[in-house]
Amino acid sequence: MFIRCAFFQGNVKPGMEDAFNRYIREKLVPLWTRFPGAQEVRVLRQVESDVSDPHFGMVLSVRYPSRESIEIALASAVRLESREVSKDLIAMFDGTVFHTVFSADEYALPTD
Repeated sequence: MFIRCAFFQGNVKPGMEDAFNRYIREKLVPLWTRFPGAQEVRVLRQVESDVSDPHFGMVLSVRYPSRESIEIALASAVRLESREVSKDLIAMFDGTVFHTVFSADEYALPTD
C-alpha cells in the first residue's frame, strides 16, 4: 500500500483555528474522499512533539493500493477541484505545504 501525505508545516493563523478545521471538514473532506482509488482519508492535527520545530498545523494522509492509483487520483477532475478549493484553506495558514508518498507495510497486532 502507499500513503500520500500533505504536510502543512507551520501554524494556522491566530484566531482562524475553528474556521480552518470547519473548512477542512465541510469543504475538503468531501472532495478528498472522492479521489479515485482512495481507500482511507485521515486528517491529523499535531497535539505534541518531542521537538519544537518543525510544527505541523495539519497532515492529510490518503491511503491508496498502488502507485498507479495515486497517479490516477492526481490526474482526476476532483483533484483539480480540490486544489482550487484548498486556496481558501491555505489563506488561513502561515507556513508551507508539501506532499510526500510513502510505501507502507501493515502488521497485525497480537490478540493476546
